[in-house]
Amino acid sequence: MVFLFCAYRDWSIKLYEKLSKKYDNFILLNSPKKLTFSFVKKLNPEFIFFPDWSWIIPEKITSNYKCVCLHESNLPKFRGGSPLQNQIIRGITKTKTTAFFMSKGIDEGDIILQQDLSLSGRMDEIFLRMIENDFKIIEKIILGNYKLTKQKGRRSIFKRRKPEESELDSSPHSLEYFYNFIRMLDDPYPNAFIRLGDKKVILKNPQYKNGKITFNGEIV
Repeated sequence: MVFLFCAYRDWSIKLYEKLSKKYDNFILLNSPKKLTFSFVKKLNPEFIFFPDWSWIIPEKITSNYKCVCLHESNLPKFRGGSPLQNQIIRGITKTKTTAFFMSKGIDEGDIILQQDLSLSGRMDEIFLRMIENDFKIIEKIILGNYKLTKQKGRRSIFKRRKPEESELDSSPHSLEYFYNFIRMLDDPYPNAFIRLGDKKVILKNPQYKNGKITFNGEIV
């Protein structure tokens, strides 16, 4: 039995490494060019896991194999791109990691498992929680410990954020808004920035204490 693991960011590679220490039948694929039907057919995986993927998966693959997406929202809320950012900027601090079987529609498939996920703190802290959640969920799936359920409730769909949307404008906002805006765009995402003439001030690693925000800044 083989499991294909499609991911490319640092946090998801750490998840793959953690799984590989316990199981010897996970195969990593980190390039969309390699994800072809002929490759998958030759491999014939029991499941294909997508904990971290930014490209469209060919329908021929999703319709012929058990493709599991791990999405950071309480589906059907916050379907679509940039679920972490689209929730954090709206002040949401508690959500779910949702595993579901991929289908034709965007994030519309049957839910396999869910796990509570806190969105508080720095992005690297959130990534650590995601690794723990995904590990537990994937392990249950490969052991067959799950029950499919239909998505229920009001749905919402959001687009993937673009790099130019990382610019922090001068509109009046609360300090909490500024803090959330900066922290949700920490590495590996296009960092928050403000413009000073023809220069950019990149904002990273914010802290919000005693009614003020401090951060690391770079002028580029």
